[in-house]
Amino acid sequence: MTLAQKLKQSGLRYLADHLDDVVALATKKRWSTVQILEHIVDLESDDRAKKSLDRRFARSHVGRFKPIADYDWSWPEQIDRPAIEAALRLDFLDGARNVILVAPNGLGKTMIAKNVAHQAIVAGHSVLFVTAAQMLLDLSAQDSARALDRRLKHYARPRLLCIDEIGYLSYDNRNADLLYEVIARRYEQKSLVLTTNLAFADWPTIFPNASSATALIDRVIHHADVTAIEGKSFRKREAEAARSRRARPKS
Repeated sequence: MTLAQKLKQSGLRYLADHLDDVVALATKKRWSTVQILEHIVDLESDDRAKKSLDRRFARSHVGRFKPIADYDWSWPEQIDRPAIEAALRLDFLDGARNVILVAPNGLGKTMIAKNVAHQAIVAGHSVLFVTAAQMLLDLSAQDSARALDRRLKHYARPRLLCIDEIGYLSYDNRNADLLYEVIARRYEQKSLVLTTNLAFADWPTIFPNASSATALIDRVIHHADVTAIEGKSFRKREAEAARSRRARPKS
């Protein structure tokens, strides 16, 4: 068995893959034994931290998103920038508080939610990002009580659960109960980030009965920072700008 194989077997995979480079660098700099060991520990620690970050990001399903640095704060007619920046600092996580972003389509609430999720991942937390429709389709597809319980635990487990696009579809009794169950399992235990296009006063319109909506809203907003964003759609602005560019006569 080669030295590289022995290192891999011992769990020192990064060192095994870069052994020649490490030996060459240690020889060139004439490191002592302690310096070599410190360098190896640093390399392995950095590699494991990177792999852990990659795994958390892959499991989160956050996907691609624009960084918050690209957000045009001057475009919305109303936005509480300090509240959003506090959410990006993850101030809400320690108290198991929720962050609710209420805005019409096209004002960047999903972009903001994904940036909050990304910050939590970088900080070492487990995160899951899912649309309300995806989550409820998954839960309603379970064919036994045991399977459903496993999936409910899946959504209860992450330190931060981001549920995007609540209010875009109406929910029947079954889906309303499932959404309530997810929120109830996390209540006062772990944080939620929710995005919705509806004010809470309009939530009863997407549920089969007012009592279901009331119970949901009660648990969501009890420990929540609610930020409303108002204005015209970014996407509409960009589409109009594109049309204007195309309409200009070419010289």
